[in-house]
Amino acid sequence: MGLHQAGFEVTGVDIVHHKNYPFQFVQADATKLDIEFLRQFDLIWASPPCQTYTLAGQQWRKNGKKYPDLVEKTRKILQMSRIPYVIENVPQAPLLKPIMLCGAMFGLKTYRHRCFESNFVICEPEHPKHIHPNAKMGRPTKEGEFLQIVGHFSGVKQAQEMFGTPWMTQGELAEAIPPAYSKHIAEQFLTSLAPEAPALVAGR
Repeated sequence: MGLHQAGFEVTGVDIVHHKNYPFQFVQADATKLDIEFLRQFDLIWASPPCQTYTLAGQQWRKNGKKYPDLVEKTRKILQMSRIPYVIENVPQAPLLKPIMLCGAMFGLKTYRHRCFESNFVICEPEHPKHIHPNAKMGRPTKEGEFLQIVGHFSGVKQAQEMFGTPWMTQGELAEAIPPAYSKHIAEQFLTSLAPEAPALVAGR
C-alpha cells in the first residue's frame, strides 16, 4: 500500500494466493521468476520469509521445525536482474548494510522494527526514544501503550486503522510492515532515480 501511495503501479508476487490483496497479483515462486520478467519493472521490493531469523524461529528450530532461508538467494536474483531493489526483513536477518525503520519515526503507536537492504541510498529518519511501553500480548492497549502487532495479538481494528489497510486479517497484519515504511523508501527512490511513476513487482 505504501508503494501505491507513493505513485507506483504495483504487481505483487507470492507463492500463496491472497484473496484480500488489492493490487495486480501473480501467483508464483518469486525465487524462480525469469530474469526478463523482472526487467520489465523499475523497482523490485522483496520480503523473503522472516521466521528463520526471528528469536522465536531459533527456538522452533531447536524443536525440529524448519523455515526457508531465502535472503541470500533472493539477493543473487535481484543482483542478476540489475534492477533497483529493496529487501525487507527483521533486524536479525543477514541483510547487507541495512537501514532500520521504526513506527515511532512516522508517528505510529507501534515500534515494529524492520530492516531494509537496497542498492540505492535510503535515508533513515531520526529514531525517537522508546518512551512508551508495549502492551502485553493478548490484551488491548491501555492509555500510553504501543501496540505489538505480532502473532495472535489483540487490537486488529486498531492495527488496520493505523496501517490504513482495513482489508487485512490478523495474520496478514502480523506479517505486514506499516505502509509508511515502504512509502518513505519509494518516495526517495522516485525523487533520486525515477521522476516518472514506475511499475513495481513486490514478492516473497
